[in-house]
Amino acid sequence: MPTQSRKFFAKSVTVLLSLFALFLTPAAFAAANVEGRIDLTDHFIGYFAVTMFIVAYALVIAEDYLHLRKSKPVLVSAGIIWFALGWIYTQHDLPELAKQVFEHNLLEYAELLLFLLVSMTYINAMEERRVFDGIRVWMISKGLSLRSLFWLTGVLAFAISSFANNLTTAMLMCAIVLKVAKGNKTFISIACVNIVVGSNAGGAFSPFGDITTLMVWQAGLVHFEEFFALFIPACVNFLVPAVIMSLFISNEPSKVIKEEFELKRGAKRIVFLFVLTIVTSVIAHSWFGMPPVLGMMTGLGYLKFFGFYLRRSLPRSLAKKRTEAEKRKDEKALKRLGEVVPFDVFDKIAQAEWDTLLFFFGVVMSVGGLGFIGYLSLISEAMYTNWDPTYANIAAGVLSAIVDNIPVMFAVISMNPAMGVDQWLLVTMTAGVGGSLLSVGSAAGVALMGQSKGAYNFMSHLKWSWAIALGYAASIGVHLLINH
Repeated sequence: MPTQSRKFFAKSVTVLLSLFALFLTPAAFAAANVEGRIDLTDHFIGYFAVTMFIVAYALVIAEDYLHLRKSKPVLVSAGIIWFALGWIYTQHDLPELAKQVFEHNLLEYAELLLFLLVSMTYINAMEERRVFDGIRVWMISKGLSLRSLFWLTGVLAFAISSFANNLTTAMLMCAIVLKVAKGNKTFISIACVNIVVGSNAGGAFSPFGDITTLMVWQAGLVHFEEFFALFIPACVNFLVPAVIMSLFISNEPSKVIKEEFELKRGAKRIVFLFVLTIVTSVIAHSWFGMPPVLGMMTGLGYLKFFGFYLRRSLPRSLAKKRTEAEKRKDEKALKRLGEVVPFDVFDKIAQAEWDTLLFFFGVVMSVGGLGFIGYLSLISEAMYTNWDPTYANIAAGVLSAIVDNIPVMFAVISMNPAMGVDQWLLVTMTAGVGGSLLSVGSAAGVALMGQSKGAYNFMSHLKWSWAIALGYAASIGVHLLINH
């Protein structure tokens, strides 16, 4: 290949990688600076690896059209990239070096996997014990005005997403809106916009609120208590568009819907154990310098012990409730008792979002390989080296409106720019709330477009993007004012 053509191709690869830099992981940053690493940025293996990853991610983008789960292409991409690296390093008598870097990437992923797995298990357990159903039934029974329903679902989305993932929170609130305002497409649309903004903003100020905040915390860039400095900016991000949108909602009362409801046995105690697990994780990291995943896995032990108690005491509990129901001659209660099944922790683990967890593996390992090849140093030079950190962090948030905020945050952590805590908090917030600018910018928005059956869509969200952008700008201004 002529020198000029080779340089042009290398620059083209750099541009493409800059677009995909959002997928870089902390492990990839370490891989790019390994002593003895072979620079393959201008080698066939480097070009081949980039091509494989771009093809895989193109298939991820086309997931809805191909009905191909997003984990499949990136898993294959990761395997092929690391087989190629293993081959080239074996040719240079350096197989151990490639193996060490691969294992380093794998450790980074394992910590994230186990942390998320425990969190998802607790959320699934609370859902199965009908904790979230309890919130829904309480709200639909109040006969709130549409404006009150708009505010209550938005505020609850903000609050719940600070400890539960924004996808679960948004879908819960959307289910309430769909049931109470059935047939009112205009209200459903604007309420869904508010829910998406609220759930994304609520996850921005808590280490447990979003995977992006979790990554920043686990990387040791921001301490647990420092995240709460984002509470006021996150509130501003939610309130500015909410106030504007609420002016266009009528005050007519919504339907009063009565529904029989009963929390399943142990529901409140599982909520308590989840809080205790969070406390344990914070203590493990803050007091003992251990990874937060240690506290989460200990918390899984709490849930397993409690699950054992629920199973062993189930016959005694059923007998007591059956006697009470027979005295009241409550046929419905007797029928419900006959449908009770023992609590199974492993069933809740199986219900975790495994496709998402495996997708993370493919992304971490694929881009870990690209970082090991040497492209990370090129991307680092193109981004934070040439831009002021504030502008770069704001741009990262805007980018997350197009691409999911998780890989955007991975990119920033990977580059590890020299920034103070205020700037790390800024990018944590912008990456979290920037996805609200478009309906496709977050998992919550994508899910609600499907759940609402057309009442909420890309264009109905775009109609309010200007108000969301005002909230985005206001939250950045407030953060710089009070936390700079």
